[in-house]
Amino acid sequence: MDTREQLAHHALALIDELGLTGFTTRSVCARSGVTAPALYHHFGDADGLLDAAVSLGFEQFMQRKRMQPRRADPELQILAGWDDYVAFARERPQLYLAMSMRMLDGRDIAAARESRQHLLSRLERLAATRRLAHPIETIADILWATVHAASMLHVRKRNEKVQRAAIAALRDTARRALQPVLPSARSRS
Repeated sequence: MDTREQLAHHALALIDELGLTGFTTRSVCARSGVTAPALYHHFGDADGLLDAAVSLGFEQFMQRKRMQPRRADPELQILAGWDDYVAFARERPQLYLAMSMRMLDGRDIAAARESRQHLLSRLERLAATRRLAHPIETIADILWATVHAASMLHVRKRNEKVQRAAIAALRDTARRALQPVLPSARSRS
């Protein structure tokens, strides 16, 4: 692993352990055994290093997505992806928060774009099997909103019983967004 990769990996480990509040270039340099000029040579500034660490986190997230077994039922595939997304946030809440903050800050992260495309392709596969109640982009936004809300509950770490119930309700909202259009009473007669 070269110095650039080493710095990004150590920055990611720091974020995982301490969150953004514990992330400092000094800490990353100490863990990596390099001086500040080496860090600045590779990343320009702390923000560049943070972008690299978050991109690495997104890449690890996408590796999980790529490894999911393919299911015959596209709805079950999408819901399994939803569950895995929430599991990632539960397992790595500090990283998830950092990833979300960078995205909300308008950062262009290739693996995040890939994640969106991954979802859209799954939704297109579902749309090929049924007539959906909403356009694919709308459903993608509903899924994004529900999965992020559920994931943020893991970041907050509140009452476990309430949290489980809220996550189940959010998942049900996501599931309902995937349902086919029901025939109207007029078309049934």
